[in-house]
Amino acid sequence: MKPITRRTALTMGGLGVAGTVVGGAGLLWTSQGGPGRAAGPAGNPADGLATGDALRQPAELRSVDGVLELRLDAAAATARIGGRTATTLGYNGGLPGPTLRLRAGDRLRVSLHNGLNEPTNLHTHGLHVSPEGNADNPFVMIEPGDSFDYDYRLPADHPPGLYWYHPHHHGVVADQVFGGLYGAILIDDPDPVEVARERLLIISDLTLDGSGRVASAGRAERMAGREGELVLVNGQLNPALGIRPGERERWRIVNACVSRYLRLRLDGQTLQLLGLDSGRFEAPRDVEELLLAPGNRADLLVTAAEGTAVLRALPYDRGRMGGMMGGPARSTATGSLATVAVSGDAVAAASAVPRRPAARDLRGGPVTARRELTLAMGMGGGMGGGMGFTINGETFDGGRVDTTVQAGSVEEWLLTNTSPMDHPFHLHVWPMQLVETNGRPADSAAWQDVVNLPARGSARVRIAFEDFAGRTVYHCHILDHEDLGMMGVVEARGALTAPE
Repeated sequence: MKPITRRTALTMGGLGVAGTVVGGAGLLWTSQGGPGRAAGPAGNPADGLATGDALRQPAELRSVDGVLELRLDAAAATARIGGRTATTLGYNGGLPGPTLRLRAGDRLRVSLHNGLNEPTNLHTHGLHVSPEGNADNPFVMIEPGDSFDYDYRLPADHPPGLYWYHPHHHGVVADQVFGGLYGAILIDDPDPVEVARERLLIISDLTLDGSGRVASAGRAERMAGREGELVLVNGQLNPALGIRPGERERWRIVNACVSRYLRLRLDGQTLQLLGLDSGRFEAPRDVEELLLAPGNRADLLVTAAEGTAVLRALPYDRGRMGGMMGGPARSTATGSLATVAVSGDAVAAASAVPRRPAARDLRGGPVTARRELTLAMGMGGGMGGGMGFTINGETFDGGRVDTTVQAGSVEEWLLTNTSPMDHPFHLHVWPMQLVETNGRPADSAAWQDVVNLPARGSARVRIAFEDFAGRTVYHCHILDHEDLGMMGVVEARGALTAPE
């Protein structure tokens, strides 16, 4: 199969193929045939990779009486990857770090200790919490050997779902996430979905050098957005999962890769999508493929049919540096990610998933302001006089406010990408409702915190700047591009009032 292109993904439905793209972040489902064979890099060949150990779940910490209090140590760690001892980074020595499980209205208190040899901090990706003080403040800097006490208060109506945490100190974000600093946050459903079991699948990638240490990235890799040679699920190579026929599992999937897009397929099994990022659908949607940009998450139901199935990542062309650098197309093909063996006595079918209330829809309402943000790549504006990665012509400056909004308002943003590569756009604190991609209207009220901007394309979103005032950031979630300057500062000012 040829790599799926952005143009193919965006025009599939209009050509009469039984396929649709939902959400600018790249959720795809289709009724086309099987994936064929996709060549993968060393360590993840599409065929012939031995099945690894049983899939492990990260340690889980749960809130008690409305509070979860913990210590996180960011430091060097040792991991076994594909039978090889590797020196990585980790939170509390884990790859991934512990899963933090909460309920809406809870308080999360994290004492982060920096055992690295460079500054770090913590970002709770997707959580709708304050950006100020010791909450989700990307401007905090924790020096080596120091610690910082974070205190997050979740609103009583915080959306349930899957979120994640990772470092966010400008200039070293990609290195620290690539090294292994990431973990999941789960906000429980008020009404649980009936499943045999839940599984968390945090997909990441890394490259090891000859001594088993995480390899550094060269300048060309950073400009393109690095992709690791090994693609891991919960820190494992091709782990094994066992399911009985008819069992329904809930898979919570995080794309924690620095730059890699994940076009996921699990042939032979029944897949239903509950939602993407923090957004939820009224009813599950049948899917055959998922396309997750870096930072995206998926909430997926898997109903098992007897036999062996392989979770694969198929090719996706996210663009190239073009004439500016003459680089090749970036097509992520990683082959087998996990092997699912379905055997044993069949079980009775699970009950239907209850319908959820319709998502809030801002598309027909008034807006306080409309503005445009343009993401661009060009020569002469970058570090050391190289390539510049900009938003509205500016590289990141933490002392400058690029966008000022009225707290409590609703705005519409046109996000334009003039570059020859896709850029996944992430806004902290406030989720975005997708209105259209490349002028094509969204077919439902899709809420995301990462929206993919196709190469030389655009997306239009609406944002309700509710509940919190303060200063935070928006940026490309190809983390190398963020570190190279493709990030801006937004500040919500004034009283928290609703738009007229």
